[in-house]
Amino acid sequence: MQTLSQSPTDPAFVQNPYPFYARCRDAGDVIWWKDYGMACATSYAAVNALLRDRRFGREIPANKRSPIPDHLAPFYAVEAHSMLELETPRHPRLRGLVMRAFTSRRIAGLGPEIETLCHELIDAFPAGDVDLLPAFAQKLPVIVICRLLGVPEDMADTLLRWSNAMVTMYQARRTRADEDAAAAASAAFADFMRSYVDERRARPADDLITSLIAAEEDGEKLSTDELISTCILLLNAGHEATVHTLGNGVKALLERDLIDAVQSADTIEQITEEVLRYDPPLHMFTRWAYEDAEVAGHTFRKGDEVGLLLGSANRDAAIWPDADRFDITRPIRPNTAFGAGVHFCVGAPLARLELNIALPILFQRCPGMRLVEPPTYANLYHFHGLEGLRVTY
Repeated sequence: MQTLSQSPTDPAFVQNPYPFYARCRDAGDVIWWKDYGMACATSYAAVNALLRDRRFGREIPANKRSPIPDHLAPFYAVEAHSMLELETPRHPRLRGLVMRAFTSRRIAGLGPEIETLCHELIDAFPAGDVDLLPAFAQKLPVIVICRLLGVPEDMADTLLRWSNAMVTMYQARRTRADEDAAAAASAAFADFMRSYVDERRARPADDLITSLIAAEEDGEKLSTDELISTCILLLNAGHEATVHTLGNGVKALLERDLIDAVQSADTIEQITEEVLRYDPPLHMFTRWAYEDAEVAGHTFRKGDEVGLLLGSANRDAAIWPDADRFDITRPIRPNTAFGAGVHFCVGAPLARLELNIALPILFQRCPGMRLVEPPTYANLYHFHGLEGLRVTY
């Protein structure tokens, strides 16, 4: 296994991590990323195998857990009940209960509402020039989640602020100030959701919180703490994925003058999948080995942490010929943007629906759209998204 060095906060890497990923794949299916001090899977085959291998999981082994610092207790109190961070037996129970409420029918039913919201957001654009990130890409998913949960829309900006603070905990650049902000946001978010769950227990409504309260499997229901963590996860994960994918996708499309192609409903699903493959919103997902296991020619020892380089896997030329080329005519095939296996993103169908609806409307309503200046990526790794996206139309 070869060792490679690359700071995840280096400005050149932040703007374009893909040359490093190419070096990683050339070095093998699994490399040692010195800056992280762990093995990382680089190829599609290795990443996909590790996502699906039940000998690996998200939950930190007991002998690898460090004491939680007092200042981070509120953040980890939420994480303790997040199905993203759990394995058997809690993960399948939580996921099963959530899927009973977060149904494909409920998601599909949001289509007309998402379409109307897209038009409303565009109606509010200033004449001729707008930063699409705060005006469109950020607002769309957070308002949709608010409506889905049954939370007042006037809370959208506050929820977005809490979400942004919490997800800094997963970023390579995090500081003590970021940690304090994340803890404060976690406490505020949990307190708000607790009051809302209590309200819905007393007065049920036609919303996802009420459905989550009612969901039951084999006599089991979600506890209040599990409900709170689930609602926070749906907002945080759903918001991050859609915001970054919308921004990255519009950037890629405008840079290649593909506006006309996006306006066709016949091709939008293909375009969305290429956007997700080419410049995904999440670039690394970590797992732990629960036993000794050989994968992709490398032997992992029980207790090893492994990084799955989703951004690298999606540029693997063994799966996608000429993989560094943005090609909206590619046949659709599975990529790793939303993971795979038992932790496949529960919000993926909603994110895809938002993208399939939002992209054509955006380009139809804003004819002649072009970039005011080349967009730059924010220092967010493990995430990958833009600082801003100013366009004229």
